[in-house]
This record gives sequence, structure tokens and C-alpha cells, in this order.
Amino acid sequence: MVMVRIRSRDGLERVSIDNPNITVSQLKTLIQNQLQIPIRSQTLSTNQSLLLVKSPSDLLKFTDMSNPDTPLSSLSISHGSLIFLAYDGERTIAGPAVRPAGSFGRKMTIDDLIAKQMRVTRQENPHCDSVSFDRDCANAFQHYVNETLAFAVKRGGFMYGTVSDERKVEVDFIYEPPQQGTEEVLMLLRDSDEEKLVEAIAVCLGMRRVGFIFTQTIVQDKKDYTLSHREVLQAAELHAESELKEWVTAVVKLEVNEDGGADVHFEAFQMSDMCIRLFKEGWFETEIGEDADPKLSKMKKDVVVGSKDVKEVDNDFFLVVVKILDHLGPLSSTFPIENRITQVTMRALRSHLDRAKNLPFVKRISDFHLLLFLAKFLDLNSDVPALAECVLAQTAVPEGYQLLIESMANT
Repeated sequence: MVMVRIRSRDGLERVSIDNPNITVSQLKTLIQNQLQIPIRSQTLSTNQSLLLVKSPSDLLKFTDMSNPDTPLSSLSISHGSLIFLAYDGERTIAGPAVRPAGSFGRKMTIDDLIAKQMRVTRQENPHCDSVSFDRDCANAFQHYVNETLAFAVKRGGFMYGTVSDERKVEVDFIYEPPQQGTEEVLMLLRDSDEEKLVEAIAVCLGMRRVGFIFTQTIVQDKKDYTLSHREVLQAAELHAESELKEWVTAVVKLEVNEDGGADVHFEAFQMSDMCIRLFKEGWFETEIGEDADPKLSKMKKDVVVGSKDVKEVDNDFFLVVVKILDHLGPLSSTFPIENRITQVTMRALRSHLDRAKNLPFVKRISDFHLLLFLAKFLDLNSDVPALAECVLAQTAVPEGYQLLIESMANT
């Protein structure tokens, strides 16, 4: 007897197989018989991205199990393997057997009643139409985690930009706070004084904080989840803190390409309204044991998924896919970025100004990371707004500020 795991929008289920040499077609028949999902409605794949598709046409991209005559053994599917299932329509899932506890049944507590109302379902549509990354700022982030960190430890940053009336999010710079990353955990060592400078610069540039971006390591890439339980908790916390309905969570990771090499890949999500509600109301279990399954978020009390009362929810239930675009924004990202391995010094300012000496001075300082560096030495209430106003309008920088910045670079 062989058992394979089937993960769908309803969670994780198991299918028993008598003969390990069956074909995809025969597996679909077993799924129909054991899970009550019609064969014609099923799309199977070993790729977890199947669960994130938003339209029927996207299902056609998953071809690894599209041939009904393909033997499961040729796909390296064996006992305990995980297969992803998408299907259209609805079905009734058998709940756990109920044992009466006396002549009037089991006594219901207030928590039981609340749990019955706390139903976790998928959210189909995000609150933002799309997220567009400035090419330079996205490249500066991915280049560092790829070339310097080699995707060996996690890295993160806050995304800043604008939200249009059409709910389109544009990211024009990424601020990287002090942090410590390991293979599985990203700890933000947030500096409130530095963040005040960041917020002041952003406001003067007509921008605001619009999301959070982080990397997944090469160790994580070998595991079968989109976001881990720790990542869901961190993303939900920052989303809830922002109070921005269009807040975006972005993930950067390496993916193996057809030639066996690796490509840097960006994905964008919103944490669902239900996820944020559960986080704000304290439903998430925040103490995570070493043996906890990273693809499941543990609740302090039962919630309803499908027709089951559960304390563990598949993380994919909390993710709403956001379309990614790119653009060329108003800022450059060539000045050394804050809080990285190499400390930013006045020598870096000198090198930056010399490298761009053929450009107008306002172009030379049209870089968030340079403005943040200068802001640590200038007056936040007068100098920083004056420089940011020049950058925003692309007008000439007053000579006094030019001389001041040049003299700083020469120290």
C-alpha cells in the first residue's frame, strides 16, 4: 500500500494507492473515488505554484502531469510524495465523527462558538491592482542578495513609493533596516531614529511605505511551501502595522531554469483580510517549535477550513497573488545602500559625486540612499525638505547646498 499526499485549496489530504506503478489517469480516478472530485475538474502538478493560479487559462501552464498515460514512477512520485491539486466547483468535505457527550450533546463554550464563526477561506482578489518595481531599486536589492549573500541568509527591506487612485502600487526605493538573517529567520533590528529620517524623506518626495520585501534562501527553496509559518507571521505583523489596504509583500528567490541554471525570481502577494484579522485578534500561535511543519500556521484555537475544525492552516490560504510590473522611476539606486556589510562613508559620497560629475547636481543627488546618508548630518526640518523638494521637482540645487555637500565629501 502506497500513500500520497494531495494538497488542494481545502488543505492536505491523503490518497491510498494499491499499485505504485499506476498512471496519472488512474490516480485521478482514485482521487475521484476517495476525495469526491470529478476527474474532468482535476488539474495535477508537482509544482506548488498550481495553488496560486487565478484564471483557468493559467492551469494550462502546468504540464508535468497533463499526459494521462504518464506513470507516476517516471515523475519520481512514491510513498509520501506531495502532489498539488486544483479543481473547479465545490465539494462537501466529511468532517470528524461527532461523539455525543450526554443526553444534550457536548457543551458549547464561547470559544467554540467564536471558532464556528471564524471560517478561513481563500480571498480571490487583492486590494491592489498590481505592483510595479523601479528596475534600478529592484536590481540593487537582488544583486546584493545574489552576488554578495549568495542567497545563503535572508535579507529584507521596506518598499516605498505611491498608490494610485486605480489601486496600482509603484515601488521607487527599498530601505534596508538594520537586520540579522539566517537560513530560516529574518530578524529586523529596527532603528526608530533612522526610520524617522526615512519617513521624512519619503513624505518630501511624495511617497510612503507601501510594502515589505524579503528573500528566501537556497535551503528554503528545497522545501514545499510558498511562504513559511515564520514568514507569514512577519508579513502579517508588518501588514497590520501599516494599516494600508494596498500593502504588498514581495518575495525574491532563486529558481532553477530549463538549462539547470538558476534565475532570480520575484513574487508578490497580499496577506488576506482574514490573515490580518486573525493576527490582530491574536489567533496565531507565535511560539514555533523546531519540529513544526513550516507550511502550516498554527492557531491557538480551532478555526473552520472547509467543513473541518482545525488548529493548523495551510499558509497558501492566506496569500493573494498580485501582478508584477516594472518601470523606470524618478530615483537612481547607485549610492551605497545603508546597513549592509560595508559601512557607508564620506569617501563613498566623494566617489559617487565624482562618478556622476557630468550630470546636473540635482541628478547626482536623486538617490534615496544618498539623501538618507546626508540626512544624518543635516537639519531634518529645513535642509532635508529643501533637498528633497529639488529632487522631486528636478530643479537646480541652491549653490549653498552644493558647496555644503561637496565640502562634506572632502572630509
